Amino acid sequence: MQNKSIAQMAADLRLRTYSSVELTQHYLERIARLDPMLNAFITVATESALAAAERADRTLRSGETGPLTGIPIAHKDIFCTQGLKTSCGSRMLDNFIAPYDATIVERLAAAGAVVLGKTNMDEFAMGSSNETSWYGPVRNPWDQTRVPGGSSGGSAAAVAARLCAAATASDTGGSIRQPAALCGVTGIKPTYGRCSRWGMIAFASSLDQAGVMARSAADAAFILDEMAGFDERDSTSAEVPVPDYVDALDDDITGLRIGLPKEYFGEGLDPRVGEVVMDAIKEYERLGAEIIEISLPNSPLSVPVYYVVAPAECSSNLARFDGVRYGYRCENPKDLLDLYERSRAEGFGPEVQRRIMIGTYVLSAGYYDAYYLKAQKIRRLIVEDFKRAFEQVDVIMGPTSPTTAFPLGSKLDDPVSMYLNDIYTIATNLAGLPGLSIPVEPVDGLPVGLQIIGNYFQEARLLNVAHRYQHVTHWHQAAPVGFE
Repeated sequence: MQNKSIAQMAADLRLRTYSSVELTQHYLERIARLDPMLNAFITVATESALAAAERADRTLRSGETGPLTGIPIAHKDIFCTQGLKTSCGSRMLDNFIAPYDATIVERLAAAGAVVLGKTNMDEFAMGSSNETSWYGPVRNPWDQTRVPGGSSGGSAAAVAARLCAAATASDTGGSIRQPAALCGVTGIKPTYGRCSRWGMIAFASSLDQAGVMARSAADAAFILDEMAGFDERDSTSAEVPVPDYVDALDDDITGLRIGLPKEYFGEGLDPRVGEVVMDAIKEYERLGAEIIEISLPNSPLSVPVYYVVAPAECSSNLARFDGVRYGYRCENPKDLLDLYERSRAEGFGPEVQRRIMIGTYVLSAGYYDAYYLKAQKIRRLIVEDFKRAFEQVDVIMGPTSPTTAFPLGSKLDDPVSMYLNDIYTIATNLAGLPGLSIPVEPVDGLPVGLQIIGNYFQEARLLNVAHRYQHVTHWHQAAPVGFE
């Protein structure tokens, strides 16, 4: 059952080939048996999942079904889920039970999806390897000595290992696309504002965006169809009509203009990764697309810009975690200052503390103009680069990550090397554009991702372009050994 697409599962459920309870029990059994090897889940919601599956079966019997009725999914532990722990991978929120559902959680529940549990993640979504979690690192199902990518490594590993049909995730600088690439799954980050951020714990508010991890573009389209749309509770939500993503999957791509940024194929890219990515792009040529070389001259500046803007926003957003209202509180504080200092020092991990300190520094008097203001000006130049590019091309393609998955622990002591893992993904967040990663031919048995970037609110085109490639290739169907 776990190797079927969402469309196939939905058809089976409607035909009563098996029930949602049986399907949910199947996934829960796989999680119990296989997740100890991966640590992909923080919380497994056995009781509520089976109760939701029973409700889905009643709906199925009534004949009033949708495409997700009875389909078991998982949520990244950054999304508030009423009655379930929402930890954000941090000791700071280890005891936090959300009193409400995030908008996307609410919408997927209304569509009939069954929530199996909450997936592991880098603490407060800060990391590229899923090693900063208070609950321990997630392991890549393709090689358990390697990282799954981050910060949505738990969602990526769970989907790759067939522990759920799909999973929600979030992307601030590549946190959907990079782990999707390293784990061999499909991951889409929609346009900023396309999916509501209400109920998603904030890291960097001008960059964060909810998205989807699934085995294929078609599966991702089913989930995004239910997630996307305007939400009046989110002031950054875009009031733009949402097309039917599933309907657009099979559109013809003859004449598609694909832009190849020369900056994405230079120094720092593993030559073998570059080779298989180019092979995938040549497949698009065979499908009738046209390849055009373009330039994104300011994209090499995206990493330093991001590591000014994102920490600045995080230092503001995480000020609320003070040991007073909710979350972790230190033992026996001497006074209010001691409560603040020790609660934050003990509740936050090293990477979160590093980013809070950097962010506070760049926002401080005397440094705001030199760092934060300058970073925002360069961010505007990056946006203009993309605008010029999309006057020539329909989509932009390149590698998602410069390498395949690296060994656990190999970059923990070198933050700059860790940050460079997102060099091809960060610019998309700075510009607020949609981006998607799909698996292509592996290198030495490890997955490689092709990144596809679109213009604003062009998620339907991205999913269509990805689906056409997956229609003539099989890389997205491959399963890690032991998790078939």
